[in-house]
Amino acid sequence: MTDLLGVCVAWGDGVCVVQPETGGAVTITLADIVSGKPVPPRPSIRQRVSARDAESHTGALWPAVERVALGGWELRFDPAPVGRVLKRANSCLAMGDPGLALPRALAAIEEFYAERGRDPLAQVEVGSPEEDAFRDAGWQPLDHGESELWLASVSRVRRSLPPPVRPVELVVNGPRAVASVGSGCDPLAEGHAAIDGDWIGLHGVTVDPTHRRRGLATAVVSELLEWGAEQGAMTAWLHVETDNPGAQELWAALGLAPHHACRYLRPPSSS
Repeated sequence: MTDLLGVCVAWGDGVCVVQPETGGAVTITLADIVSGKPVPPRPSIRQRVSARDAESHTGALWPAVERVALGGWELRFDPAPVGRVLKRANSCLAMGDPGLALPRALAAIEEFYAERGRDPLAQVEVGSPEEDAFRDAGWQPLDHGESELWLASVSRVRRSLPPPVRPVELVVNGPRAVASVGSGCDPLAEGHAAIDGDWIGLHGVTVDPTHRRRGLATAVVSELLEWGAEQGAMTAWLHVETDNPGAQELWAALGLAPHHACRYLRPPSSS
């Protein structure tokens, strides 16, 4: 017996023709078919990337962040944050195996941040075994600490973007870039991006409240993705707060889709 997974492209004259994901089409005599069933299409290759692998690309946005491995986990600390302290840059990425017994791993997180004068935080995938383990140990979620990582192919998003409505200025610094609309230190719209391999991360896309819904955000994104494509980027990603339906609507319209959800937990001692 032989199994074959693919798309049925022809059925008639006593044969079935199936096109597998790779290789040429296969012709099967109907009399030789024992059973068959429809299956849903496989998710895109980007959606098959693990949450840990996807999150590993986020570090390029903050090059000054201190990163210390804790087995498969990663302790992150931004010594000189600009503006608010970002949770993604100041938390333990707790996905995978820390290489230690859980009590020791949790103690290592608290010690790391205590030495740096920062409250301990852990970033976990929602619904993961890691989240269950942290909760069993008494760690609790932040009131406003849930976000989703969205992603799509760069080419698909670029095809969805309308022509820019305003000129966009692009400032490039190595693997990072800032795109803005409007002059001066307070632009009408702005966005940041960073290249990591063939992934480009988008961050901090903001528009002046008095100039929203005028196409400025998409103009900024278009400029950043054009630059990213020139650098060889094939996958675009960003984080979206789960309580921000306006942003979710924008990114969904451009072809991005949720990959996984993240939650931030703190120990009982920080409650």
